[in-house]
Amino acid sequence: MKIKLALFTLLLASGTSQPLAAQSFEGPYVGAQAGWTQNKLGRVETDLGTARVNSSKDAVAAGIFAGYNIRPADRIVLSGEAGVLFGFDDRLTRSYKDAVATINPEYSFDLGVRAGYLVTDRTLVYVRGGYENVRASVRLLDLEGPRRGKDNLDGWTVGGGVERLLTQRLSARLEYRYSDLGGSGSKFERHQALAGLAWHF
Repeated sequence: MKIKLALFTLLLASGTSQPLAAQSFEGPYVGAQAGWTQNKLGRVETDLGTARVNSSKDAVAAGIFAGYNIRPADRIVLSGEAGVLFGFDDRLTRSYKDAVATINPEYSFDLGVRAGYLVTDRTLVYVRGGYENVRASVRLLDLEGPRRGKDNLDGWTVGGGVERLLTQRLSARLEYRYSDLGGSGSKFERHQALAGLAWHF
């Protein structure tokens, strides 16, 4: 009798856990993330003029994100995701000849897609790509006099990571991103390593 009861309990557990596993990484989610950012700037064309920074700086970034997962196939996950990241102590300043240039990437918006594969029912490995826009404060001091203002620097971003379900609703992720926010003779590259937690609805 005890053996039959144990077998019945095992079958019942496996039967109820399978639908939950099938529903993992489906639907909307929101989350928070933080990590390391390295901004590498060269000659940057801004609305105020040319800023010759030619420097890089490591900093901390933190923000929030939201997205939606779909499962077009058994182990394939596709996602649309948007997020905002705030930079801390990432101001870059460079003095050269008779000029001083300062650029402070205050925060950024990103909009992209993810394509992933479930190596287990709870572990997703993915790549991502999309658009990123950085809102920066700019200060220039040269022969034309002092100038200060805001500018939008945008470009593309690619990356990848791994996400693991901790519970049926909560997941943790580790992710790397590379962004190119230059163009038209500008150089603004960004490397990021981010850790995040997401809540799935």
